[in-house]
Amino acid sequence: MARFCTNCGQKVEDGQSTCMNCGNVVGSGYTQTNQTYQTNQSYTGAVPGQKSRIAAGVLGILLGSLGIHNFYLGYTGKAIAQLLMTLLSCGILGVISGIWGLIEGILILTGSINTDATGTPLGN
Repeated sequence: MARFCTNCGQKVEDGQSTCMNCGNVVGSGYTQTNQTYQTNQSYTGAVPGQKSRIAAGVLGILLGSLGIHNFYLGYTGKAIAQLLMTLLSCGILGVISGIWGLIEGILILTGSINTDATGTPLGN
């Protein structure tokens, strides 16, 4: 059975772990038949477990130095790095992790970062 990327709809060959067209990570849980993909393209409702793009972006902009937006999206490694940078330096490196969070928040809101850690697309 043919598999297709849930992000862009391009065919994914057996054994590939990423879509060659868009770079989306694919696996048994993230691929579907082309017919299912086309049906999902017109579906505008919420997907179970889907995170809010707006919430993640605002958290990144406002609390980015603590990595709260990355905890929300499931990127715990990055979140812990941002949190420890801020806390262990008594806030001195908080400026750097704050800029990092601000940039990620903007990227989330503009759609450049469009999935959470599990590969689920971000909702509105």
